[in-house]
Amino acid sequence: MSEIRSFDQLLAAVEGVDGWMSPDQAERLYRAAQGAREGDTIVEIGSFRGRSTVILAGAARAGVNVIAIDPHAGNDRGPQEFEGYVQEASEDNQVFNANLAAAGVADKVRHVRAFSDAAHSDVQGEISVLYIDGAHRYRPARTDIRDWGARVQSGGTMLIHDSFSSLGVTGAILRELAFGTRFRYVGRARSMTEYRADLDGSLGSRAANTGKQLLQLPWFVKNLLVKVMISAKLGGLMKKVTGRDPEWPY
Repeated sequence: MSEIRSFDQLLAAVEGVDGWMSPDQAERLYRAAQGAREGDTIVEIGSFRGRSTVILAGAARAGVNVIAIDPHAGNDRGPQEFEGYVQEASEDNQVFNANLAAAGVADKVRHVRAFSDAAHSDVQGEISVLYIDGAHRYRPARTDIRDWGARVQSGGTMLIHDSFSSLGVTGAILRELAFGTRFRYVGRARSMTEYRADLDGSLGSRAANTGKQLLQLPWFVKNLLVKVMISAKLGGLMKKVTGRDPEWPY
């Protein structure tokens, strides 16, 4: 059985693993997984090649169930990669398994190779930590947040990648969480938001919770503009203005 390792050790283990996860985002995953107790369940939706999976599994103590849900079907694979990546998906699945083995966490992870909306029966009981990095279009993102979020235990943690960065994910957050009564907005690391299922439901708490999320919208608008500029091949102009090479927001 794999042992719990330090955050620095796990960050080094995923250094060469493809994926979109900055160190501060990885740290939020690490801390959330560390809080899971024996018998708890951690669910990840959208694993790609295992970068975040290694962090979650490596931080989880013995007896915690770590379930990675990803169909590796060639859709919603990465930025602007929505359909038609079947051959790459097969490779993603092989690399995913190899990366987990190389990091020494393969024995701690159960991979459910299915679309998230069809995987509920593969997960029993409530969820202690839920990490959503699946399809970024509005409808599937909303479905993941609504249906899987409903399974997070009271006081549990939900983390969502590409929040206030992806148009679809942000729309889903505004619809399901910004004015909600259950999930409290804790904060974010770049585009990874953290929520806790402990909002008391009072009018004052709900108003404050809504306000904190709406305050992220200017950053969201900036991210959309960056994406438009990169897509329009205006990265050179952005570099002249900012002095930095443009980077796809995540």
